[in-house]
Amino acid sequence: MSRDRDHAIELRHLRCFLAIAEEGNVTRAAARLRLTQPAVSRTLAALETALGVRLVDRSTHHVALTPEGHAFREKAAVAVAAFEDALAAARTTRRPLRLGHAWSAAGDFTTPLLRRWRQAHPDVPLELLRIDDRTAGLTRGAVDVALLRGPVDAPGLVTELLHRETRVAALPSDSPLARRPALTLADLRDQVIALNTVSGTTTLDLWPPTARPTVTLPVANTDDWLAAIAADQAVGVTSTATVGMHPYPGVTYVPLTDAPALPVHLARREGPGHPSAPALIALAHEVATEGHGTPG
Repeated sequence: MSRDRDHAIELRHLRCFLAIAEEGNVTRAAARLRLTQPAVSRTLAALETALGVRLVDRSTHHVALTPEGHAFREKAAVAVAAFEDALAAARTTRRPLRLGHAWSAAGDFTTPLLRRWRQAHPDVPLELLRIDDRTAGLTRGAVDVALLRGPVDAPGLVTELLHRETRVAALPSDSPLARRPALTLADLRDQVIALNTVSGTTTLDLWPPTARPTVTLPVANTDDWLAAIAADQAVGVTSTATVGMHPYPGVTYVPLTDAPALPVHLARREGPGHPSAPALIALAHEVATEGHGTPG
């Protein structure tokens, strides 16, 4: 790689590439970065020109990373995270510990975790941040530790299981289904399913092929998901954490008896990070274990 090419690459190029890699879609990446789609495409093209390799395959509707793109993604994530860590450390001598989540935080364990952290570590402020992407801001350095639901396949992350949550159906409160004590996935097969395509964990693959819904309503975050259900535009599937964290007028939660439990992971980036991150992870395990026994 030439010296001129190295100098042509800036942090904005890496952020743009990581957004495209995480979203799998240039339009969604542009929305996340608050840029226009042409601007994102130009930035990606400039990065590829500077590197001299093609990072993204644009031959399909949903962009996919090339082998070179997969290899570069991990390095880019580490570089951006290191930059964010350096800035955070320089801005304050008492750097806050940032705990990210995409929705529902730690469920019923959220308040005990925050309270006990403050009691045990009064010198390290703990910030709980909701960030609407699949790694809750972890891969781009916005947080130090994240609570992530469902499978985690982003490169450069270290994950461990915290616990598992049972699933529930979220229904308009005036729906006949909302009056039933429990439901199965097949009971929802004829409904429009609201799917959070940015940070959610529910897909149509949750249903068996013989009872799979055919109509979905894509939304971008938990707030829009709840509003659509309350408006009787759709129904949804979520975990028990949402019941306590997101009570919503017009939405009723009903247990699903045959839906697999949803794993909740604690995740951090590989390599050096916030010095208090291990203590937070240990405390989260302690709080969860006291709440309902050994995870798993």
